[in-house]
Amino acid sequence: MPFSDIGSLVLVGAGKMGGAMLHGWLKKGMNPKTVAIVDPHIGSEAFSMLIEYSVTHYKDAADIGAPADVVVLAVKPQQMGEALPALRRVVGPTTLVVSIAAGTTLANLSAALGDGPIIRVMPNTPAQVGQGMAVAVGNAAVTEAHRRIVTSLLNAVGKSAWINDEGLIDVVTALSGGGPAYVFLLVEALAAAGEKAGLQPDLAMLLARQTIVGAGALLGSVPTDAATLRKNVTSPGGTTAAALGVLMGGQGWQGLIDEAIAAATRRSRELAG
Repeated sequence: MPFSDIGSLVLVGAGKMGGAMLHGWLKKGMNPKTVAIVDPHIGSEAFSMLIEYSVTHYKDAADIGAPADVVVLAVKPQQMGEALPALRRVVGPTTLVVSIAAGTTLANLSAALGDGPIIRVMPNTPAQVGQGMAVAVGNAAVTEAHRRIVTSLLNAVGKSAWINDEGLIDVVTALSGGGPAYVFLLVEALAAAGEKAGLQPDLAMLLARQTIVGAGALLGSVPTDAATLRKNVTSPGGTTAAALGVLMGGQGWQGLIDEAIAAATRRSRELAG
């Protein structure tokens, strides 16, 4: 859906994720005159965008005169309780509300903002470089037109998918929401192992970092599945096979990843109450 068909949009919270999304929308052609930011403590990056694109900025949602067509909630979960009551002025009966705050359910959002269309999204931090992954789920008031609007907004900073069961958002949070942290940990572990084996720290980190960057770029540029790409690197009886024998033997990586995703899923459900 073209951004010109979306109408007026209010972004509540312009931190790392909100700012990254706004940057993607503006770069992809969203009219700055249709956007307003609500953030009492706007950061330097978002402020630069305000200046560059002449986006309207409010410190308080109460200063906005009329309901918006779309409201995107990008505040931290712990700030949601304070932010929601102040949004009554900008959320009308037909306003599409999109929340990217972890742990705030559709039911909680509806209780605060009414029974209009609400979509809950779990994005991740690679949206900052246009390579994000976001998964969305909507309430009963969401139409196909609403889904098209949100798909356009999310695809401006990466890729998106939809689910019908809100309970799966906790698994999505565990897998792709926290996933970048697991990849960064892998970089740390590879670099540390290289250093222990005799490499200088700077070289070990360069090798680890660029290996992950390159592998990710390859994975994203070809249709080949991950298992086949792994096998393509692995010569029978070779050095990679020796390493994979350790990583895939016994409980190995898969068992650890299973436990990690299960732990993160449990914690996500605890936080949602």
